[in-house]
Amino acid sequence: MTKTALVTGASRGIGLETVRRFIHNSEDITTVVMFARASEDFDAAVATLQEEAPVGRRIIARNVDVGDRGDLKKAVKAAYDEVGNIDILVNNAGYTNPVPLQQVKMSDFEKTMNVNVYAPFLIVKTLLNRGNEFSLIVNIASTAGINGRSGWLSYSASKAAVINMSQVMREELAIYGTRVVCLSPGRTATALRRTLAPEEDPSTIMQPEHVAKVIETFASPIGRFIDSENVVVRQ
Repeated sequence: MTKTALVTGASRGIGLETVRRFIHNSEDITTVVMFARASEDFDAAVATLQEEAPVGRRIIARNVDVGDRGDLKKAVKAAYDEVGNIDILVNNAGYTNPVPLQQVKMSDFEKTMNVNVYAPFLIVKTLLNRGNEFSLIVNIASTAGINGRSGWLSYSASKAAVINMSQVMREELAIYGTRVVCLSPGRTATALRRTLAPEEDPSTIMQPEHVAKVIETFASPIGRFIDSENVVVRQ
């Protein structure tokens, strides 16, 4: 039985590496929908993946700002109308602007929540309301959502919300046979991490492909036998 996956934040980092693994390593995932904001990085990544994709694999790229609720809802509905059921959803897109508490702008706090919390919720809700039946939902949180970090208030708060939201999703959607996995990666060399810690040497921390490998494992047949409570991913 073939499956379709949807990955947000798919232009680079964990999202891109996840798509790459789905396309090259999975025998049953034949269609991958990639959501990301319009950028040269996204265009280049899609072109490379389409060139490398094995026969029978389909890649559908859509320019979507997941922080724009109206745009996101339209994109989700359009994707469902085009490819049908989304079996695997990876909510990976993330944003924050790390500053001390007294310098946090409400607009940045709201954008962080829009991208990190409201977008995953809206995607799941919109697809459920269209009759979609998920086999797996993977929500990317962070160890910053387990223990709050100074200077990262909005990010830590949003990722704590993702962890708790995932727990509720897991309980409510279990009756449909849906597995909900929440991954909390530690320090990972993503573009967002470079924003959070610009002085850090990215070669000394976990790489996006390490997290993508964990996602791939949960999406594989053996994944249903692995404990899917909040999973901390470290080197």
